[in-house]
Amino acid sequence: MSENKNQQKSDLPITKSEDVEFSAEVADADDFEAAERAQAADYRQEEQ
Repeated sequence: MSENKNQQKSDLPITKSEDVEFSAEVADADDFEAAERAQAADYRQEEQ
């Protein structure tokens, strides 16, 4: 990244975004895998 983009990125607030609803009733195997991967990623991010 260029220096300007690096600076812009560092100025962004660190947040946890929860903007997608998950419905187990209509979820398939791929949806469950994606939810597990997202949860694992959130955990890794919080550990830093």
